[in-house]
Amino acid sequence: MTCLHTGELVLFQGDSVTDCGRSRDNDALLGSGYAGMVASQFSAAYPDINVRFLNRGISGNRSRNLVERWQNDCIDLKPDWVSVLIGINDTWRRYDRQDPTSTEDYAANCREIFRRTREEIDARLIILEPFVLPYPEDRKAWRVDLDPKIHALRELAVEFDAVYVPLDGLLAAASCRRASTVWSADGVHPTAAGHAFIARQWLQAVNALG
Repeated sequence: MTCLHTGELVLFQGDSVTDCGRSRDNDALLGSGYAGMVASQFSAAYPDINVRFLNRGISGNRSRNLVERWQNDCIDLKPDWVSVLIGINDTWRRYDRQDPTSTEDYAANCREIFRRTREEIDARLIILEPFVLPYPEDRKAWRVDLDPKIHALRELAVEFDAVYVPLDGLLAAASCRRASTVWSADGVHPTAAGHAFIARQWLQAVNALG
């Protein structure tokens, strides 16, 4: 049985992978990505469990942006569950704009939003690992920056007793069976199949595969 219950609110937070065209005017329109897939698949599997889903992902965001908007886009919404996928832009900006985020700053930003979530609204955390796939070729060099951030995030997941979805490892394993371009055309933004894969891993993590 799923660990989500009637009356609960699930908030999705993150960057473009979460945003995925979600409406700014209609909370029911969660976008074309994994957030919308999670909501629709959960409702189909558990029609008697009335869970509400919100998407507040914003394309281009880094961990520091979540810190800046956490009051309005998380705390004030009073969710019961907060699902966070953030970090790939903290890595990407090092390579395309020479504007890096250190692992220490990334970890501190994530710790701050996780701490506020647990202390101020006592919501459960679902932490999704940021990921990069090895296409195009230059993405392979990003591992130097991203891997330490992933290790830091795993430690935070333990610290905050979070549900953890190790997407980087799971997508790497999937890319050993099908080409990485099946899951993402640019190593970062998922294809439809990639979003469906993430949604399935999310639902499995919260015991919600009906």
